Amino acid sequence: MQLNVNGVSRAVSSPPLTSLLEVLREELAVLSPKHGCEQGGCGACTVLVDGEPRRSCLLPLAAVGDARITTVEGLGAPGDLAPVQSAFHDRYAAQCGYCTSGMLLAAHALIERKGGPVDRDEVLDALSGHVCRCTGYVKIVEAVMAASRGQVGAEPIEQPLAPEPSQPEIEIAGSPA
Repeated sequence: MQLNVNGVSRAVSSPPLTSLLEVLREELAVLSPKHGCEQGGCGACTVLVDGEPRRSCLLPLAAVGDARITTVEGLGAPGDLAPVQSAFHDRYAAQCGYCTSGMLLAAHALIERKGGPVDRDEVLDALSGHVCRCTGYVKIVEAVMAASRGQVGAEPIEQPLAPEPSQPEIEIAGSPA
């Protein structure tokens, strides 16, 4: 079977019911999708299938056929990052990195689908089901909103994006947010 991963057609020999995650990591050495919960609940294995976020741990190889598979390796390259990658970097939105690739792909798909600025609720909806155990989601949400507005570059933003006027500012006791 041929599999189109990050724009390159690759021959794979795994059985048709092997998970896409297993094929990507073990047969093709594409390591950005991670083994997490193995039940589709954590988002660490998220890839784009024809531009839509999908949990690769739940997708059998036979279900992707002629689809275009995109992983973080296909979004951008060092020195030429995709806007969402640059925004995550600029705003320190990643901690250990285990969940980051899934969040980047879900955020990229949201921005592509929307075609312009996204609001906080849209980001929260797009990232629901993506679990980060290292950090709160404040910087992640800010990074996605900034990427959707084209606010990316080499200089980090010193002040976080202000909450939208319709959104009350939420402060949790003991939280740096």
